[in-house]
Amino acid sequence: MNKNIADLHRIASKKSRLIIGLMSGTSLDGLDVALCRISGSGLQTKVKLEAFHTWPYQPVFKDRILEVFAKPQVDFQKLTELNAVIGRTHGQLVLKSLKKWKVKPQQVDAIASHGQTVFHAPKFLYPKANHDSTLQIGDGDHIAVETGITTLSDFRQKHVAGGGEGAPLAVYGDYLLFSKKGANRILLNAGGIGNFTYLPASAKANDVFVTDTGPANTLIDQTIRFYLPSQAFDRDAQLASKGTVNHTLLTALRSHSFFKQKFPKTIGPELFNLEYVKAAQEKSNTNGIALHDLLSTLTYFSSVTMADAINRVIGKKKFDLFTSGGGAHNPLMMQWLTKLLPQVSFHKMDALGIPGDAKEAVLFAILANEALAGGKTDFGKRSKIPSVSMGKISFGR
Repeated sequence: MNKNIADLHRIASKKSRLIIGLMSGTSLDGLDVALCRISGSGLQTKVKLEAFHTWPYQPVFKDRILEVFAKPQVDFQKLTELNAVIGRTHGQLVLKSLKKWKVKPQQVDAIASHGQTVFHAPKFLYPKANHDSTLQIGDGDHIAVETGITTLSDFRQKHVAGGGEGAPLAVYGDYLLFSKKGANRILLNAGGIGNFTYLPASAKANDVFVTDTGPANTLIDQTIRFYLPSQAFDRDAQLASKGTVNHTLLTALRSHSFFKQKFPKTIGPELFNLEYVKAAQEKSNTNGIALHDLLSTLTYFSSVTMADAINRVIGKKKFDLFTSGGGAHNPLMMQWLTKLLPQVSFHKMDALGIPGDAKEAVLFAILANEALAGGKTDFGKRSKIPSVSMGKISFGR
C-alpha cells in the first residue's frame, strides 16, 4: 500500500485528530488559523479549539489579491502565479502558528484550507452561463509541501458539482456542532457577505436551511478604503454612528433583483462593490452626501437586508440568534439588527463554545474531519445543500 494512503487510514482510525482549519474571507483582512482537536464524526463530532490566531495580511500581499479579486477580466499570469504564492504564504503562516504554539508539524494530522475566493458566479447573476461556478486559489499542494502536513482544500467545487452554488458551506459544520433538539437557532455570519444557517428545533438535517442575505461588511469596507486609504474598516462604526441614514439612497440600494430572488441563494463582491454603490448614488441623486451619511446608510442597508431575509424564512417564531463575523463587532449594525428582529434573543457565538472570530476556520476543520473519518449527512433534496463529502487531498510527506 502507498505510504500516504496508509497514513490516511491511520489518521481516520484515530480516536481524535489534530486538524488545522484555515480561513481567508472576502474581507481580505488576514488568515485565520484554528488548531482543533476533533473526535468522532457526524452528529457525534466533538471539537476543542486548542489555539487560534489571525495573521493580518501585509499591504503588498493584499494588493496582489485585489488585482484579481472579483474581477471578470484579469491578468491570467498574475492569477496563475498567485495560486502558488497564496498556498506557500498560507503554509508559512501555519508553520509560524505552530512555532508560536510550540506544536511540531509532525503532531498535526491534517490542514483544512478554504483558500482565497477570487470569483463567485452563481448562474442567476450571469444568465449566459451554463452552470453555477466559484473559484478559490491558494493551491493545497503548495501548503502540503511547505508544511509537510497532509492538506485538504478546494472544498467548494464538490458542493457545486453536487448541485449547490459553492456557498454557504458553514451549514455542514453548523448542523453537526450546534443543532439542539427543542431549540430554534439562527447562526448569523456577518462577514464580507451576510449569511445564516437556520437550525430548527426538530434537529433534523432535512429541515435545516441556509442562504446568503447580501452585503454585510463588504460595501462598508470598500467605501472606507476608497475615501480613507489609511483605514481598512470603520472600527466600532465610529464614522457611521455620526451619520444619518439617507432613505432615498437606501431605496436605490435595495432595488436590485437579488433581493427578490428565491431562497436559498448566494452572492459576493462581484455584485456588491463600489460600482454598485456609485450606481445607486447616481440613481438616487445622492452623490453629494457626506461620508458619515453614506457609511450610516450602507451599515443600515446591510442590517435591514440580513433582517429581512431572516424574517422571510422564520416569520414571527421566537428563536436564539448567535452572531459571528466582523459585523458582530459593529455596535451600530448589532443595534439595528436588534430593533429589526424583536422576536430574537441575541447571543455571541462564544456562548456555544466557539469564539465567533474562529468559527469559520473551525468549520473547515470539521469538513476535513468528515472527509477523513465521517460519512455523508443526508440533507434531503429540499434545498441547495448537497449531501456530499468535500475536500481534495494533497499529501505532504
